[in-house]
Amino acid sequence: MHKIYYFLLVVMFGCISCEWQFLSEEDREVAVDRYDRIQSLYLTTGDFSALQQMNTVYPMQTRTLIEDVLHIGKVDDQQINTKFLRFFQDSTLQALITEAEQQYANMDDINRDLTKSFKYLRESIPGIEIPEVYAQIGSLDQSVIVGNNSIGICLDKYLGSDCPLYQNPLYGYSKGQLQVMNRHNIVPDCVGFYLLSLYPMPQDRALSQQERDTHIGKILWVVNQALGKQLYNSIYTRMVERYMKRHKNLTIDQMLRNNNYTDFRKN
Repeated sequence: MHKIYYFLLVVMFGCISCEWQFLSEEDREVAVDRYDRIQSLYLTTGDFSALQQMNTVYPMQTRTLIEDVLHIGKVDDQQINTKFLRFFQDSTLQALITEAEQQYANMDDINRDLTKSFKYLRESIPGIEIPEVYAQIGSLDQSVIVGNNSIGICLDKYLGSDCPLYQNPLYGYSKGQLQVMNRHNIVPDCVGFYLLSLYPMPQDRALSQQERDTHIGKILWVVNQALGKQLYNSIYTRMVERYMKRHKNLTIDQMLRNNNYTDFRKN
């Protein structure tokens, strides 16, 4: 008799455990991993323990930063640590590090919006994987890096349109570019670039500019839905809006996979 009770208890707790796992996955917070703080510590003080953390705790992030963002060499190069440290001794990059760490001392608002947006995607696109999101400091080359089921946010590209460093003619930023180089564009960029990595433009044929714009319009329409506001409003997002109203039973996944762009131009 005791064995039967024991068996029932094991089954019951097993079911409860499964339910907890399910709930925790559904309600999981998407929080930015602050790789940038370890990076900043090493680049401003030369702290060897910070370098060790970068290489042991964050090997993927460090490889991506060195090889794909900064393009200063291979991560297994014997001299790469010296090259990395020397690269950031430039006064402009040191100023970028300081400014980024001041502006992004707290990222609770970004974590909240990321959690909300990816919760929407998880509910709207069954089976979608939720990426790991981390922050880093680059060299004003790229804004968001997507790969290995992760999103790397380059904080140096989101310091605000009035950031003095951005005004340098050397960088040649247009007014349009400066308008999106701010804190409010981090989450939309993360969601948009991640969706584009999952639903890329067709590679089997040459696309016209209108087809490319329609494809981006599909992505940005979903970004609007995920954020719960109409951040992007163009003829292409409006095309998608009309298309989805005509096809009320169509899933977002089906819409994103439809690369017959003439379908979206029909009234």
